Amino acid sequence: MAAIVVVAAGIGACKTGGVGSPRVAPPAPSAGGGEPTVTALAAEYWERRMEADPLEATEIGDRRFDDRMPDLTPAAYQREMVRLRELRTRVAAVDTGKLARADQVTLGLLLGEIDADLARGDCHLDEWSVDPRDGPQVAFLQLAELQVVTTPADAHAMAARWRRMGPTIDEEIANLRRGLAAGKVATRDAVTHVLAQLDQLLAKPDADWPLRAPASAPHTGPGWTDDERRSFAAALDAAIAQSIRPAFQRFRQVLATEIQPRARDDEHVGLLNVPGGAACYPRLIQVHTSLPLGADEIHKLGLAEIERLHGEVSRLGDQIFHTKDFAEIRRRLQSDPALFFKTRDEVEAKAVAALARSTAAMPQFLGKLPRTPCIVKRIAPYEEADSPIAYYRPPAIDGTRPGAYYVNTSEPATRPRYEAETLAFHESIPGHHVQIAIAQELTGLPEFRKHVGVTAFVEGWGFYAETIADELGLYSGPLERLGMLSFALWRAGRLVVDTGMHAYGWSRQKAIAYLEANTMIAHNNVVTEVDRYIGWPAQALAYKIGQREILTLRAEAERRLGARFDRRAFHDVVLGSGAVSLPVLRAQIASWLDDVVR
Repeated sequence: MAAIVVVAAGIGACKTGGVGSPRVAPPAPSAGGGEPTVTALAAEYWERRMEADPLEATEIGDRRFDDRMPDLTPAAYQREMVRLRELRTRVAAVDTGKLARADQVTLGLLLGEIDADLARGDCHLDEWSVDPRDGPQVAFLQLAELQVVTTPADAHAMAARWRRMGPTIDEEIANLRRGLAAGKVATRDAVTHVLAQLDQLLAKPDADWPLRAPASAPHTGPGWTDDERRSFAAALDAAIAQSIRPAFQRFRQVLATEIQPRARDDEHVGLLNVPGGAACYPRLIQVHTSLPLGADEIHKLGLAEIERLHGEVSRLGDQIFHTKDFAEIRRRLQSDPALFFKTRDEVEAKAVAALARSTAAMPQFLGKLPRTPCIVKRIAPYEEADSPIAYYRPPAIDGTRPGAYYVNTSEPATRPRYEAETLAFHESIPGHHVQIAIAQELTGLPEFRKHVGVTAFVEGWGFYAETIADELGLYSGPLERLGMLSFALWRAGRLVVDTGMHAYGWSRQKAIAYLEANTMIAHNNVVTEVDRYIGWPAQALAYKIGQREILTLRAEAERRLGARFDRRAFHDVVLGSGAVSLPVLRAQIASWLDDVVR
Protein backbone atom coordinates (compact mmCIF):
# COMPACT_ATOMS: atom_id res chain seq x y z
CA MET A 1 0.00 0.00 0.00
CA ALA A 2 1.14 3.51 -0.65
CA ALA A 3 -0.75 6.29 0.96
CA ILE A 4 0.26 9.71 -0.28
CA VAL A 5 0.26 11.48 3.01
CA VAL A 6 2.80 14.08 4.00
CA VAL A 7 3.69 14.38 7.67
CA ALA A 8 5.40 16.90 9.86
CA ALA A 9 6.52 13.92 11.73
CA GLY A 10 6.35 12.37 8.56
CA ILE A 11 3.41 14.00 5.55
CA GLY A 12 1.85 9.82 8.42
CA ALA A 13 2.82 7.90 5.50
CA CYS A 14 4.51 9.76 2.78
CA LYS A 15 5.40 7.11 0.26
CA THR A 16 6.09 9.43 -2.59
CA GLY A 17 9.86 9.04 -2.54
CA GLY A 18 11.81 8.09 -5.63
CA VAL A 19 15.41 7.90 -6.76
CA GLY A 20 16.59 10.47 -9.26
CA SER A 21 18.91 8.99 -11.87
CA PRO A 22 22.36 10.51 -11.25
CA ARG A 23 23.26 10.26 -14.93
CA VAL A 24 20.34 12.43 -16.09
CA ALA A 25 20.36 16.01 -14.87
CA PRO A 26 19.26 18.25 -17.73
CA PRO A 27 17.59 21.64 -17.47
CA ALA A 28 13.94 22.11 -16.63
CA PRO A 29 11.47 20.58 -19.06
CA SER A 30 9.07 22.68 -21.05
CA ALA A 31 5.40 21.90 -21.37
CA GLY A 32 4.42 19.78 -24.31
CA GLY A 33 3.29 16.39 -25.49
CA GLY A 34 6.69 14.70 -25.25
CA GLU A 35 8.34 12.06 -27.40
CA PRO A 36 5.82 9.23 -28.02
CA THR A 37 8.02 6.43 -26.65
CA VAL A 38 8.74 8.31 -23.41
CA THR A 39 5.11 9.35 -23.09
CA ALA A 40 3.94 5.76 -23.55
CA LEU A 41 6.43 4.37 -21.01
CA ALA A 42 5.44 6.98 -18.42
CA ALA A 43 1.74 6.29 -18.99
CA GLU A 44 2.28 2.55 -18.70
CA TYR A 45 4.15 2.96 -15.41
CA TRP A 46 1.41 5.08 -13.90
CA GLU A 47 -1.48 2.92 -15.11
CA ARG A 48 0.08 -0.25 -13.75
CA ARG A 49 0.90 1.50 -10.47
CA MET A 50 -2.72 2.56 -10.02
CA GLU A 51 -3.90 -0.98 -10.78
CA ALA A 52 -1.42 -2.47 -8.30
CA ASP A 53 -2.29 0.02 -5.55
CA PRO A 54 -5.97 0.94 -5.86
CA LEU A 55 -5.88 2.62 -2.44
CA GLU A 56 -3.33 5.13 -3.72
CA ALA A 57 -5.57 5.69 -6.76
CA THR A 58 -8.54 6.44 -4.52
CA GLU A 59 -6.53 8.82 -2.40
CA ILE A 60 -5.40 10.96 -5.32
CA GLY A 61 -8.93 10.99 -6.75
CA ASP A 62 -8.67 8.34 -9.49
CA ARG A 63 -11.96 6.58 -8.84
CA ARG A 64 -11.63 3.74 -11.39
CA PHE A 65 -10.43 1.21 -8.83
CA ASP A 66 -12.68 2.05 -5.85
CA ASP A 67 -14.02 -1.50 -5.74
CA ARG A 68 -10.59 -3.09 -5.28
CA MET A 69 -8.02 -3.80 -2.59
CA PRO A 70 -4.32 -4.36 -3.29
CA ASP A 71 -3.15 -7.93 -3.83
CA LEU A 72 -0.54 -8.55 -1.09
CA THR A 73 0.17 -12.20 -1.89
CA PRO A 74 3.70 -13.43 -2.71
CA ALA A 75 2.55 -14.29 -6.23
CA ALA A 76 1.39 -10.71 -6.81
CA TYR A 77 4.66 -9.41 -5.38
CA GLN A 78 6.67 -11.56 -7.78
CA ARG A 79 4.57 -10.46 -10.75
CA GLU A 80 5.03 -6.81 -9.83
CA MET A 81 8.80 -7.10 -9.38
CA VAL A 82 9.16 -8.91 -12.72
CA ARG A 83 7.02 -6.29 -14.41
CA LEU A 84 9.02 -3.41 -12.92
CA ARG A 85 12.35 -4.94 -13.93
CA GLU A 86 11.12 -5.53 -17.46
CA LEU A 87 9.81 -1.98 -17.68
CA ARG A 88 13.09 -0.64 -16.34
CA THR A 89 14.99 -2.49 -19.06
CA ARG A 90 12.83 -0.86 -21.73
CA VAL A 91 13.16 2.59 -20.15
CA ALA A 92 16.95 2.29 -19.83
CA ALA A 93 17.22 1.17 -23.47
CA VAL A 94 15.81 4.44 -24.82
CA ASP A 95 18.51 6.46 -26.57
CA THR A 96 18.61 9.66 -24.54
CA GLY A 97 20.85 11.32 -27.09
CA LYS A 98 17.91 11.57 -29.46
CA LEU A 99 15.54 13.06 -26.88
CA ALA A 100 14.66 16.65 -26.15
CA ARG A 101 15.79 17.84 -22.75
CA ALA A 102 12.27 17.72 -21.37
CA ASP A 103 11.95 14.05 -22.27
CA GLN A 104 15.39 13.31 -20.82
CA VAL A 105 14.16 14.67 -17.49
CA THR A 106 10.98 12.58 -17.61
CA LEU A 107 12.94 9.45 -18.54
CA GLY A 108 15.44 9.98 -15.71
CA LEU A 109 12.70 10.58 -13.16
CA LEU A 110 10.82 7.52 -14.42
CA LEU A 111 13.91 5.40 -13.89
CA GLY A 112 14.16 6.88 -10.42
CA GLU A 113 10.58 5.93 -9.52
CA ILE A 114 11.06 2.40 -10.82
CA ASP A 115 14.33 2.02 -8.92
CA ALA A 116 12.64 3.26 -5.75
CA ASP A 117 9.80 0.76 -6.19
CA LEU A 118 12.31 -2.03 -6.71
CA ALA A 119 14.38 -1.00 -3.69
CA ARG A 120 11.35 -0.95 -1.42
CA GLY A 121 10.21 -4.28 -2.81
CA ASP A 122 13.62 -5.89 -2.36
CA CYS A 123 13.72 -4.70 1.25
CA HIS A 124 10.50 -6.62 2.07
CA LEU A 125 9.42 -4.25 4.82
CA ASP A 126 5.94 -5.80 4.64
CA GLU A 127 7.33 -9.01 6.08
CA TRP A 128 8.02 -7.49 9.48
CA SER A 129 6.49 -4.01 9.76
CA VAL A 130 3.68 -3.62 12.29
CA ASP A 131 2.72 0.03 12.00
CA PRO A 132 0.65 2.04 14.53
CA ARG A 133 0.57 4.97 12.09
CA ASP A 134 -0.30 3.36 8.76
CA GLY A 135 -1.18 -0.26 9.37
CA PRO A 136 -4.54 -1.68 8.23
CA GLN A 137 -6.13 -0.76 11.56
CA VAL A 138 -5.56 2.90 10.57
CA ALA A 139 -5.25 3.06 6.77
CA PHE A 140 -8.33 0.97 6.09
CA LEU A 141 -10.48 3.02 8.45
CA GLN A 142 -9.39 6.21 6.68
CA LEU A 143 -10.98 4.96 3.47
CA ALA A 144 -14.40 5.79 4.86
CA GLU A 145 -13.50 9.47 4.57
CA LEU A 146 -11.35 9.33 1.44
CA GLN A 147 -13.70 7.29 -0.75
CA VAL A 148 -16.57 9.64 -1.52
CA VAL A 149 -20.00 8.12 -2.18
CA THR A 150 -22.33 10.30 -4.25
CA THR A 151 -24.08 7.80 -6.53
CA PRO A 152 -25.42 4.24 -6.19
CA ALA A 153 -22.50 3.13 -8.40
CA ASP A 154 -20.10 4.62 -5.84
CA ALA A 155 -21.95 2.71 -3.13
CA HIS A 156 -21.65 -0.57 -5.00
CA ALA A 157 -17.91 -0.01 -5.45
CA MET A 158 -17.45 0.71 -1.74
CA ALA A 159 -19.41 -2.38 -0.75
CA ALA A 160 -17.26 -4.52 -3.05
CA ARG A 161 -14.06 -3.05 -1.57
CA TRP A 162 -15.31 -3.55 2.00
CA ARG A 163 -16.00 -7.23 1.21
CA ARG A 164 -12.42 -7.65 0.01
CA MET A 165 -10.94 -5.96 3.07
CA GLY A 166 -10.98 -9.06 5.26
CA PRO A 167 -9.01 -11.22 2.79
CA THR A 168 -6.46 -8.40 2.43
CA ILE A 169 -5.92 -8.35 6.19
CA ASP A 170 -5.35 -12.10 6.02
CA GLU A 171 -2.72 -11.51 3.32
CA GLU A 172 -0.96 -9.08 5.68
CA ILE A 173 -1.03 -11.76 8.38
CA ALA A 174 0.51 -14.28 5.99
CA ASN A 175 3.29 -11.85 5.10
CA LEU A 176 4.14 -11.32 8.77
CA ARG A 177 4.23 -15.06 9.37
CA ARG A 178 6.52 -15.55 6.38
CA GLY A 179 8.83 -12.85 7.71
CA LEU A 180 8.81 -14.41 11.15
CA ALA A 181 9.88 -17.73 9.68
CA ALA A 182 12.84 -15.91 8.11
CA GLY A 183 13.81 -14.25 11.40
CA LYS A 184 12.20 -10.90 10.57
CA VAL A 185 9.94 -9.36 13.20
CA ALA A 186 8.62 -5.99 14.34
CA THR A 187 9.65 -4.19 17.49
CA ARG A 188 7.85 -4.93 20.72
CA ASP A 189 6.71 -1.35 21.21
CA ALA A 190 5.11 -1.19 17.75
CA VAL A 191 3.23 -4.43 18.36
CA THR A 192 2.03 -3.22 21.75
CA HIS A 193 0.63 -0.02 20.23
CA VAL A 194 -1.14 -1.82 17.39
CA LEU A 195 -2.67 -4.30 19.85
CA ALA A 196 -4.05 -1.36 21.84
CA GLN A 197 -5.52 0.14 18.67
CA LEU A 198 -7.14 -3.15 17.74
CA ASP A 199 -8.55 -3.60 21.24
CA GLN A 200 -10.08 -0.14 21.06
CA LEU A 201 -11.59 -0.86 17.63
CA LEU A 202 -12.87 -4.33 18.46
CA ALA A 203 -14.49 -3.12 21.69
CA LYS A 204 -16.84 -0.89 19.69
CA PRO A 205 -20.06 -2.13 18.11
CA ASP A 206 -20.03 -2.31 14.33
CA ALA A 207 -22.33 0.70 14.09
CA ASP A 208 -19.64 2.90 15.68
CA TRP A 209 -16.85 1.89 13.32
CA PRO A 210 -15.68 4.56 10.85
CA LEU A 211 -16.19 1.98 8.09
CA ARG A 212 -19.94 2.06 8.83
CA ALA A 213 -20.23 5.87 8.64
CA PRO A 214 -20.77 6.17 4.85
CA ALA A 215 -24.02 4.21 5.11
CA SER A 216 -25.33 6.64 7.75
CA ALA A 217 -24.82 9.71 5.57
CA PRO A 218 -27.83 11.12 3.73
CA HIS A 219 -27.80 9.98 0.11
CA THR A 220 -30.01 11.89 -2.27
CA GLY A 221 -29.97 12.68 -5.95
CA PRO A 222 -30.46 10.73 -9.16
CA GLY A 223 -30.60 6.96 -8.73
CA TRP A 224 -30.98 6.94 -4.97
CA THR A 225 -34.06 5.12 -3.75
CA ASP A 226 -35.02 3.76 -0.38
CA ASP A 227 -34.09 0.29 -1.62
CA GLU A 228 -30.64 1.53 -2.74
CA ARG A 229 -29.97 3.14 0.60
CA ARG A 230 -31.08 0.05 2.54
CA SER A 231 -29.05 -2.21 0.26
CA PHE A 232 -25.94 -0.06 0.75
CA ALA A 233 -26.26 -0.10 4.52
CA ALA A 234 -26.89 -3.86 4.55
CA ALA A 235 -23.87 -4.49 2.35
CA LEU A 236 -21.53 -2.52 4.64
CA ASP A 237 -23.00 -4.13 7.75
CA ALA A 238 -22.48 -7.60 6.30
CA ALA A 239 -18.91 -6.83 5.20
CA ILE A 240 -17.95 -5.51 8.64
CA ALA A 241 -19.63 -8.31 10.59
CA GLN A 242 -18.72 -11.24 8.36
CA SER A 243 -15.35 -10.23 6.90
CA ILE A 244 -13.59 -7.23 8.42
CA ARG A 245 -14.18 -7.71 12.15
CA PRO A 246 -13.25 -11.43 12.07
CA ALA A 247 -10.10 -10.59 10.07
CA PHE A 248 -9.06 -7.91 12.56
CA GLN A 249 -9.68 -10.43 15.36
CA ARG A 250 -7.38 -12.90 13.59
CA PHE A 251 -4.82 -10.12 13.10
CA ARG A 252 -4.91 -9.35 16.81
CA GLN A 253 -4.57 -13.01 17.73
CA VAL A 254 -1.51 -13.49 15.54
CA LEU A 255 0.15 -10.33 16.85
CA ALA A 256 -0.46 -11.31 20.46
CA THR A 257 0.45 -15.01 20.27
CA GLU A 258 3.02 -15.25 17.46
CA ILE A 259 4.60 -11.86 16.80
CA GLN A 260 4.79 -10.23 20.23
CA PRO A 261 6.62 -13.09 22.00
CA ARG A 262 9.42 -12.88 19.42
CA ALA A 263 9.36 -9.12 18.84
CA ARG A 264 12.62 -7.17 18.92
CA ASP A 265 13.32 -5.43 22.22
CA ASP A 266 14.30 -1.78 22.66
CA GLU A 267 17.99 -2.63 22.31
CA HIS A 268 17.56 -3.99 18.78
CA VAL A 269 15.24 -1.58 16.99
CA GLY A 270 17.46 -0.66 14.04
CA LEU A 271 17.19 -2.11 10.56
CA LEU A 272 20.61 -3.75 10.92
CA ASN A 273 18.92 -6.16 13.39
CA VAL A 274 16.62 -7.46 10.63
CA PRO A 275 18.03 -10.06 8.21
CA GLY A 276 19.10 -8.16 5.10
CA GLY A 277 18.55 -4.81 6.79
CA ALA A 278 22.18 -3.66 6.77
CA ALA A 279 22.20 -3.85 2.96
CA CYS A 280 18.72 -2.36 2.70
CA TYR A 281 19.37 0.85 4.65
CA PRO A 282 21.76 2.45 2.09
CA ARG A 283 19.20 1.74 -0.64
CA LEU A 284 16.47 3.44 1.38
CA ILE A 285 18.74 6.46 1.94
CA GLN A 286 19.04 6.74 -1.84
CA VAL A 287 15.27 6.30 -2.25
CA HIS A 288 14.41 9.15 0.10
CA THR A 289 17.22 11.61 -0.67
CA SER A 290 18.01 10.86 -4.36
CA LEU A 291 21.67 11.37 -3.45
CA PRO A 292 24.54 8.86 -2.97
CA LEU A 293 24.99 9.72 0.70
CA GLY A 294 26.47 7.42 3.31
CA ALA A 295 25.19 7.04 6.86
CA ASP A 296 28.47 8.40 8.27
CA GLU A 297 28.24 11.60 6.23
CA ILE A 298 24.61 12.14 7.22
CA HIS A 299 25.30 11.45 10.89
CA LYS A 300 28.14 14.00 10.97
CA LEU A 301 26.00 16.58 9.20
CA GLY A 302 23.33 16.14 11.85
CA LEU A 303 25.79 16.60 14.70
CA ALA A 304 27.18 19.78 13.11
CA GLU A 305 23.70 21.20 12.54
CA ILE A 306 22.71 20.51 16.14
CA GLU A 307 25.74 22.46 17.34
CA ARG A 308 25.05 25.38 14.99
CA LEU A 309 21.38 25.59 15.90
CA HIS A 310 22.11 25.48 19.63
CA GLY A 311 23.94 28.76 19.05
CA GLU A 312 20.91 30.30 17.33
CA VAL A 313 18.61 29.13 20.10
CA SER A 314 20.95 30.63 22.70
CA ARG A 315 20.91 34.02 21.00
CA LEU A 316 17.12 34.14 20.70
CA GLY A 317 16.68 32.63 24.17
CA ASP A 318 18.78 35.43 25.61
CA GLN A 319 16.39 37.93 24.03
CA ILE A 320 13.28 36.19 25.41
CA PHE A 321 14.39 34.59 28.70
CA HIS A 322 17.63 36.50 29.41
CA THR A 323 19.67 33.31 29.40
CA LYS A 324 21.88 31.70 26.79
CA ASP A 325 21.95 28.30 28.45
CA PHE A 326 20.28 25.80 26.11
CA ALA A 327 19.13 23.47 28.89
CA GLU A 328 17.55 26.36 30.79
CA ILE A 329 15.82 27.68 27.67
CA ARG A 330 14.41 24.21 27.02
CA ARG A 331 13.30 23.88 30.64
CA ARG A 332 11.43 27.17 30.55
CA LEU A 333 9.73 26.31 27.28
CA GLN A 334 8.62 22.92 28.53
CA SER A 335 7.61 23.85 32.08
CA ASP A 336 5.43 26.96 31.68
CA PRO A 337 1.75 25.88 31.34
CA ALA A 338 0.93 29.22 29.71
CA LEU A 339 2.99 28.17 26.69
CA PHE A 340 0.78 25.15 26.04
CA PHE A 341 -2.77 24.78 24.78
CA LYS A 342 -5.65 24.08 27.10
CA THR A 343 -8.30 22.71 24.75
CA ARG A 344 -8.61 20.91 21.44
CA ASP A 345 -10.47 23.90 20.04
CA GLU A 346 -7.47 26.14 20.77
CA VAL A 347 -5.16 23.81 18.86
CA GLU A 348 -7.45 23.85 15.85
CA ALA A 349 -8.08 27.61 16.01
CA LYS A 350 -4.35 28.36 16.01
CA ALA A 351 -3.91 26.23 12.91
CA VAL A 352 -6.81 27.95 11.14
CA ALA A 353 -5.44 31.42 11.95
CA ALA A 354 -1.93 30.58 10.74
CA LEU A 355 -3.30 29.12 7.50
CA ALA A 356 -5.40 32.23 6.89
CA ARG A 357 -2.37 34.52 7.25
CA SER A 358 -0.16 32.43 5.00
CA THR A 359 -2.89 32.09 2.38
CA ALA A 360 -3.15 35.87 2.15
CA ALA A 361 0.63 36.12 1.76
CA MET A 362 0.95 33.72 -1.19
CA PRO A 363 1.35 36.46 -3.86
CA GLN A 364 4.43 37.66 -1.99
CA PHE A 365 6.42 34.47 -2.57
CA LEU A 366 4.79 32.85 -5.64
CA GLY A 367 4.16 34.00 -9.17
CA LYS A 368 2.00 30.97 -9.96
CA LEU A 369 -0.57 30.34 -7.22
CA PRO A 370 -2.32 27.00 -6.60
CA ARG A 371 -6.00 27.05 -7.50
CA THR A 372 -7.04 24.35 -5.04
CA PRO A 373 -7.82 25.52 -1.48
CA CYS A 374 -6.47 24.06 1.76
CA ILE A 375 -8.51 23.42 4.90
CA VAL A 376 -7.75 22.38 8.50
CA LYS A 377 -9.10 19.09 9.86
CA ARG A 378 -8.64 17.26 13.14
CA ILE A 379 -6.94 13.87 13.10
CA ALA A 380 -9.59 11.25 13.85
CA PRO A 381 -9.84 9.79 17.36
CA TYR A 382 -9.03 6.25 16.21
CA GLU A 383 -5.56 7.30 15.01
CA GLU A 384 -4.60 10.34 17.09
CA ALA A 385 -2.91 8.48 19.97
CA ASP A 386 -0.17 7.10 17.71
CA SER A 387 -0.30 9.74 15.00
CA PRO A 388 2.36 12.40 14.43
CA ILE A 389 1.54 15.95 15.49
CA ALA A 390 0.19 16.72 12.03
CA TYR A 391 0.13 15.65 8.41
CA TYR A 392 -1.06 16.91 5.05
CA ARG A 393 -3.34 15.04 2.66
CA PRO A 394 -3.35 16.18 -0.98
CA PRO A 395 -6.46 17.25 -2.88
CA ALA A 396 -8.38 14.69 -4.91
CA ILE A 397 -7.87 15.28 -8.61
CA ASP A 398 -11.58 14.66 -9.26
CA GLY A 399 -12.42 17.73 -7.16
CA THR A 400 -14.16 15.85 -4.36
CA ARG A 401 -11.66 16.90 -1.66
CA PRO A 402 -9.51 20.01 -1.12
CA GLY A 403 -6.04 19.78 0.33
CA ALA A 404 -6.25 19.19 4.07
CA TYR A 405 -3.93 20.01 6.96
CA TYR A 406 -4.69 17.41 9.63
CA VAL A 407 -3.71 18.55 13.12
CA ASN A 408 -3.51 16.32 16.20
CA THR A 409 -5.61 17.92 18.93
CA SER A 410 -5.27 15.14 21.50
CA GLU A 411 -3.63 15.95 24.84
CA PRO A 412 -3.66 19.71 24.18
CA ALA A 413 -1.77 20.47 27.39
CA THR A 414 1.27 18.70 25.88
CA ARG A 415 1.18 20.72 22.64
CA PRO A 416 3.24 23.95 22.66
CA ARG A 417 1.62 27.13 21.35
CA TYR A 418 4.99 28.42 20.16
CA GLU A 419 5.45 25.50 17.70
CA ALA A 420 1.96 25.63 16.21
CA GLU A 421 2.67 28.27 13.58
CA THR A 422 5.79 26.68 12.10
CA LEU A 423 3.90 23.38 12.03
CA ALA A 424 1.05 24.97 10.07
CA PHE A 425 3.41 26.69 7.64
CA HIS A 426 5.20 23.39 6.97
CA GLU A 427 2.06 21.33 6.39
CA SER A 428 -0.15 23.79 4.54
CA ILE A 429 1.01 27.14 3.14
CA PRO A 430 3.78 27.96 2.17
CA GLY A 431 4.63 24.26 2.59
CA HIS A 432 3.11 21.00 1.41
CA HIS A 433 -0.16 22.34 0.06
CA VAL A 434 1.57 24.85 -2.18
CA GLN A 435 4.05 22.31 -3.56
CA ILE A 436 1.63 19.42 -4.05
CA ALA A 437 -1.37 21.38 -5.32
CA ILE A 438 0.81 23.17 -7.86
CA ALA A 439 2.28 19.84 -8.98
CA GLN A 440 -1.20 18.37 -9.49
CA GLU A 441 -2.22 21.39 -11.57
CA LEU A 442 0.77 21.28 -13.92
CA THR A 443 0.11 20.69 -17.61
CA GLY A 444 2.28 19.03 -20.21
CA LEU A 445 3.74 16.47 -17.77
CA PRO A 446 3.09 12.73 -17.38
CA GLU A 447 0.73 11.85 -14.55
CA PHE A 448 3.38 10.24 -12.37
CA ARG A 449 5.28 13.53 -12.18
CA LYS A 450 2.19 15.31 -10.83
CA HIS A 451 1.57 12.92 -7.96
CA VAL A 452 4.79 11.24 -6.80
CA GLY A 453 8.41 12.18 -6.43
CA VAL A 454 11.47 12.30 -4.25
CA THR A 455 10.85 12.60 -0.51
CA ALA A 456 13.76 15.04 -0.12
CA PHE A 457 12.06 17.43 -2.53
CA VAL A 458 8.62 17.17 -0.88
CA GLU A 459 9.82 17.37 2.71
CA GLY A 460 12.72 19.65 1.86
CA TRP A 461 10.25 22.18 0.46
CA GLY A 462 8.05 21.85 3.55
CA PHE A 463 11.02 22.55 5.81
CA TYR A 464 12.23 25.41 3.58
CA ALA A 465 8.72 26.87 3.72
CA GLU A 466 9.13 27.46 7.46
CA THR A 467 11.91 29.93 6.63
CA ILE A 468 9.79 31.56 3.89
CA ALA A 469 7.20 32.28 6.57
CA ASP A 470 9.88 33.91 8.70
CA GLU A 471 11.04 35.98 5.73
CA LEU A 472 7.45 37.16 5.20
CA GLY A 473 6.99 38.10 8.85
CA LEU A 474 4.22 35.53 9.40
CA TYR A 475 5.39 34.45 12.86
CA SER A 476 3.54 36.23 15.65
CA GLY A 477 6.61 37.02 17.74
CA PRO A 478 9.98 35.87 19.16
CA LEU A 479 8.48 32.84 20.90
CA GLU A 480 7.01 31.57 17.64
CA ARG A 481 10.37 32.11 15.95
CA LEU A 482 11.90 30.04 18.74
CA GLY A 483 9.36 27.40 17.77
CA MET A 484 10.74 27.56 14.24
CA LEU A 485 14.23 26.90 15.62
CA SER A 486 12.82 24.08 17.73
CA PHE A 487 11.59 22.37 14.58
CA ALA A 488 14.92 22.99 12.85
CA LEU A 489 16.70 21.23 15.73
CA TRP A 490 14.24 18.38 15.49
CA ARG A 491 15.03 17.84 11.79
CA ALA A 492 18.78 17.98 12.45
CA GLY A 493 18.33 15.48 15.28
CA ARG A 494 16.63 13.10 12.87
CA LEU A 495 19.86 12.79 10.89
CA VAL A 496 21.62 11.68 14.06
CA VAL A 497 19.08 9.25 15.51
CA ASP A 498 17.89 7.64 12.27
CA THR A 499 21.43 6.75 11.27
CA GLY A 500 22.21 6.04 14.92
CA MET A 501 19.57 3.33 15.15
CA HIS A 502 19.71 1.84 11.67
CA ALA A 503 23.46 2.07 10.93
CA TYR A 504 25.14 2.18 14.34
CA GLY A 505 22.85 0.01 16.45
CA TRP A 506 21.53 2.64 18.87
CA SER A 507 18.81 1.48 21.24
CA ARG A 508 15.36 3.07 21.27
CA GLN A 509 16.10 4.70 24.61
CA LYS A 510 19.39 6.15 23.40
CA ALA A 511 17.58 7.78 20.47
CA ILE A 512 14.89 9.17 22.78
CA ALA A 513 17.50 10.48 25.20
CA TYR A 514 19.45 12.16 22.42
CA LEU A 515 16.42 14.04 21.08
CA GLU A 516 15.32 15.06 24.56
CA ALA A 517 18.77 16.44 25.39
CA ASN A 518 19.36 18.24 22.11
CA THR A 519 15.96 19.41 20.87
CA MET A 520 13.05 21.22 22.46
CA ILE A 521 10.05 19.14 21.37
CA ALA A 522 7.83 17.62 24.05
CA HIS A 523 8.48 14.14 25.45
CA ASN A 524 5.35 12.56 23.93
CA ASN A 525 6.35 13.85 20.49
CA VAL A 526 9.91 12.60 20.94
CA VAL A 527 8.67 9.08 21.67
CA THR A 528 6.21 9.11 18.75
CA GLU A 529 8.92 10.39 16.45
CA VAL A 530 11.53 7.80 17.43
CA ASP A 531 8.99 5.03 16.91
CA ARG A 532 8.22 6.42 13.46
CA TYR A 533 11.90 6.39 12.48
CA ILE A 534 12.17 2.78 13.64
CA GLY A 535 9.30 1.69 11.41
CA TRP A 536 10.13 3.92 8.45
CA PRO A 537 13.91 3.76 7.97
CA ALA A 538 15.63 6.68 6.19
CA GLN A 539 12.46 8.70 5.45
CA ALA A 540 13.22 11.21 8.20
CA LEU A 541 16.58 12.01 6.58
CA ALA A 542 14.84 13.69 3.66
CA TYR A 543 13.73 16.87 5.48
CA LYS A 544 17.12 18.39 6.25
CA ILE A 545 18.81 17.03 3.12
CA GLY A 546 16.18 18.58 0.86
CA GLN A 547 15.95 21.90 2.70
CA ARG A 548 19.73 22.24 2.67
CA GLU A 549 19.78 21.76 -1.10
CA ILE A 550 17.07 24.36 -1.74
CA LEU A 551 18.80 26.89 0.53
CA THR A 552 22.11 26.26 -1.27
CA LEU A 553 20.48 26.79 -4.66
CA ARG A 554 18.79 29.96 -3.48
CA ALA A 555 22.06 31.36 -2.14
CA GLU A 556 23.69 30.69 -5.51
CA ALA A 557 20.80 32.41 -7.29
CA GLU A 558 21.04 35.45 -5.02
CA ARG A 559 24.79 35.60 -5.55
CA ARG A 560 24.57 35.45 -9.34
CA LEU A 561 21.52 37.68 -9.79
CA GLY A 562 22.13 40.26 -7.08
CA ALA A 563 19.43 42.95 -7.22
CA ARG A 564 17.69 41.05 -10.04
CA PHE A 565 16.89 38.10 -7.79
CA ASP A 566 13.11 37.57 -7.47
CA ARG A 567 12.06 35.02 -4.89
CA ARG A 568 8.73 34.48 -6.68
CA ALA A 569 10.50 33.55 -9.92
CA PHE A 570 12.93 31.31 -8.02
CA HIS A 571 10.08 29.49 -6.27
CA ASP A 572 8.17 29.09 -9.53
CA VAL A 573 11.18 27.35 -11.06
CA VAL A 574 11.67 25.12 -8.01
CA LEU A 575 8.01 24.06 -8.04
CA GLY A 576 7.43 24.13 -11.77
CA SER A 577 8.23 20.50 -12.64
CA GLY A 578 6.84 18.47 -9.76
CA ALA A 579 8.82 16.72 -7.03
CA VAL A 580 12.01 16.08 -8.99
CA SER A 581 15.22 14.53 -7.73
CA LEU A 582 17.78 16.86 -6.18
CA PRO A 583 20.27 16.42 -9.05
CA VAL A 584 17.57 17.40 -11.54
CA LEU A 585 16.60 20.38 -9.39
CA ARG A 586 20.20 21.58 -9.42
CA ALA A 587 20.25 21.42 -13.21
CA GLN A 588 16.92 23.24 -13.48
CA ILE A 589 18.12 26.13 -11.36
CA ALA A 590 21.46 26.28 -13.19
CA SER A 591 19.67 26.44 -16.56
CA TRP A 592 17.30 29.15 -15.30
CA LEU A 593 20.17 31.20 -13.95
CA ASP A 594 22.07 30.91 -17.22
CA ASP A 595 19.00 32.14 -19.11
CA VAL A 596 18.46 35.08 -16.76
CA VAL A 597 22.12 36.12 -16.70
CA ARG A 598 22.37 35.76 -20.46
